[in-house]
Amino acid sequence: MEAMEKGKKRKNWFAPLCVLVLTGLLIWGLGRLVRPKYASGITLEGSMVENWYAHAKEGHQVLFIGDCEVYESFSPVTLFREYGATSYIRGSAQQLMWQSYYLLREALKTETPRAVVLSICSLRYAEPQNEAYNRMTLDGMRLSREKVEAVRASLMEGESELSYYVPLLRYHDRIFELTAEDARYLFSGPELTYHGYLMRTEQVPFTWLPAAPLLKDANFGEKPVEYLTRIVDLCREKGIALILVKGPCLYPAWYEEWDAWLEDYAADQGVTYLNAMKLTDDMGIDWATDTYDGGIHLNVYGAEKYTRWLGAYLSERGLIEDQRQDPVAAARYEDLGRRYEREKQRRTEGNE
Repeated sequence: MEAMEKGKKRKNWFAPLCVLVLTGLLIWGLGRLVRPKYASGITLEGSMVENWYAHAKEGHQVLFIGDCEVYESFSPVTLFREYGATSYIRGSAQQLMWQSYYLLREALKTETPRAVVLSICSLRYAEPQNEAYNRMTLDGMRLSREKVEAVRASLMEGESELSYYVPLLRYHDRIFELTAEDARYLFSGPELTYHGYLMRTEQVPFTWLPAAPLLKDANFGEKPVEYLTRIVDLCREKGIALILVKGPCLYPAWYEEWDAWLEDYAADQGVTYLNAMKLTDDMGIDWATDTYDGGIHLNVYGAEKYTRWLGAYLSERGLIEDQRQDPVAAARYEDLGRRYEREKQRRTEGNE
């Protein structure tokens, strides 16, 4: 009798639990289905944050963090070919400084690079700028404390925090717009980069430079500076060399006041700041051939030059070591390099 009573009690909670689990799985699966896959068009950057998880346990000597001034400016294939250094770019479109902090903190739970190269371009943004950019960074993060805190720091007025954890709440209307890509990339996003590098091969030369807007306030906002300091502290705690970089470009303007502030800040914090805008001659950058949009971003030819220059800088300071004789690393980068060269050739021939 007692056994029967226990069996009834077990049935009383087991059935609702099954319903709850199945409902949760359905909501999760539908969320995966309707969430944008960023597999084509002009929003390819949205797939990059998720791609890192497949490579997290490889162990990288250099981890690049930030916006387009890392993911369109550095070539991990070139860094390995020239110096034998393994690397990955955790980049995303308009990645804000607090997003960089949480992406780095999450990455350091799995790997400890020798050097972190951080784009400081987003210091100019004191507050979140655009939900679409937020989504391209945050949707790809796996649920974790880092994601929760990154979402809370990034929310714009009117946004739902819960929708970042339950995509179905935000993207349910896409159920009527689904394509084959949504089914194909249901469980994992497309691998469109080369260890985080997004390739561009177009050559659109620099022709003119618009006047820089008047700088109304030379001070960076309190929030991005706070998170920059958190990144400095995190790298110091982990024994990682931190290199702050401003990528080479002709526009938009990077003001002398900002440059001077960063030089002082880096000196005070004991980290390195490199303004590549002042070093393009050393790199051999040619603004007639090495940009895909008239001097705002580098194409693959400019990125390879910038990477060779940075590789020499890191090598001279003992921050990287040559792993080309390591059979595992060599095989991995040989496969990556073959895919890289195929796309480079295809895009060049197609003028993409």
